[in-house]
Amino acid sequence: MATTDRSMFEAMLQEFDGAARILNLEPGIWRILTAPKRQIVVSCPVLMDDGEIQVFTGYRVQYNISLGPAKGGIRYHPGVSLDEVTTLAAWMTWKCAVAHIPFGGGKGGILCDPTTMSRREVEALTRRYVAEIIDAIGPEKDVPAPDVNTDAQVMAWVMDTYSMHVGHTETAVVTGKPLELGGSLGRREATGRGVMLTTRESARHLGFDLRGARIAIQGFGNVGSVSAALLADLGAKIVAITDWQGGIYDADGIDIPRLLEHVAVHKTVHGFTRGDRLTNEQLFGLAVDVLIPAALENQITLANAPDIKARLVVEGANGPTTPEAHRHLHDRGVFVVPDILANSGGVTASYFEWVQDRHGYFWTEKEVNERLEQKLCEAFDDVLATALRHGVDMRTAAYIVAISRVAAVTRMRGMYA
Repeated sequence: MATTDRSMFEAMLQEFDGAARILNLEPGIWRILTAPKRQIVVSCPVLMDDGEIQVFTGYRVQYNISLGPAKGGIRYHPGVSLDEVTTLAAWMTWKCAVAHIPFGGGKGGILCDPTTMSRREVEALTRRYVAEIIDAIGPEKDVPAPDVNTDAQVMAWVMDTYSMHVGHTETAVVTGKPLELGGSLGRREATGRGVMLTTRESARHLGFDLRGARIAIQGFGNVGSVSAALLADLGAKIVAITDWQGGIYDADGIDIPRLLEHVAVHKTVHGFTRGDRLTNEQLFGLAVDVLIPAALENQITLANAPDIKARLVVEGANGPTTPEAHRHLHDRGVFVVPDILANSGGVTASYFEWVQDRHGYFWTEKEVNERLEQKLCEAFDDVLATALRHGVDMRTAAYIVAISRVAAVTRMRGMYA
C-alpha cells in the first residue's frame, strides 16, 4: 500500500502476519484484511478570525466494515497524516473484533494545531470537515468519536452539522457526546476503566495482589488519569506519573485526588510539589510491578525496553510498543496486555451509547459500568485462553481472536461482483 506509513502500518502488519500464519489464513482473505476499504482526503477552507482563509486537510479512513459500521475517533493534530489515520483505522478494526462488538474500524483526523485556534475557528473547521465527508458517515455507515484534541463539544458540532444536512436530529451519528445530546453515562471514564479492569485481571492471572502494587503511568490525559484514580481505589500505589512536560515520583504513592486538582488548573502534572521530578526516560526504568504507557505511539522501543523492570505492561495508548521491543519484553517474561484489548473500554462504551441512542432509552451509570466489566472480562478471558492454547503472547492471541472473527464474517458474506 503505497500511501501508508510503513513504520506504523508495518508494525501492525507484523503482528497481523504472525497471527494469520497461525490461523493458516487463506491468501485471498489475507489480502482483503490488509487493505483499507476506503480512504477519504478532503480540503476544508475556513475563514479565520483575522479575515484570512486557511485550507486544512482532513482524512477519514474506513478500514473494514464487515462486522458493522466503521467506528473510530477524529483527531486534530499537526502530525495527522493519511498514513497515521489508516493505521489507526486498522487497529480499530481489530479492537472492535476483540471486544466482540458489531463495528468495523475507522478513523479520522485534520492536519491542524487546535491550540492556536479560537473556539469559533475550531467549530467552523469541524462543521466544514463534516460537510465534506457527510456522504460517508451515519449511524449505519460510520460513527465518529472523540480522539486527540477533540471532545464532547466537538462531537456536538459533528452531530448538529450532520443533523442539519439530513433534516432531523440524529444523535446516533457520533458517540462521546454531551449527556444532554444523547451521550452515555460512564463514557468518558470507559477507556481508563478498561485499563483498570485488564490490569486487575492480569494481576489475578499472574498471581499478585494489586493492593500495594507499585504502578507507573506514562500520560495523564483522560486515559492515564482515570486509570490512576481507579487503580488507586483498588489499593494500588501509583508511584510515578509523567506527561508531555515531565512528571513526578513518590515512593509512598502519589496523592491522586490532589494531583487531579492540580492538573485541572495547570493542565500538566509539572509543578506538582508532592514528589520528586521525573522524566519520561526515567519512568521506564523504575522498579515497579505495573507499567501503563497511556500517551502516544512508539514509546517503548529497543532503546528503553531493556530498562523496564515491570512484570506487567498494560497498553493504555494505541501502539505504544514497537514490535521489536515487544519481542524483547516477551522473551524476558514480561506480560504485555496489548492496546487492542487493554484500551477497548472506550469503543465498547461508545457501542453502548450508539445502542442507547438508537433505542431512545438510556441506562444508569451503574448499568453501563456493569456491562462494560462483563464485556471486557469476557474479552480478556477469550484472549488469555487463546494465548494459552496456542502458546503465544497476548498480542498475538488478540490478533488471532480478532482476525478469526473478521475473516469468518468475510467468508460468510462472500464476494460481491
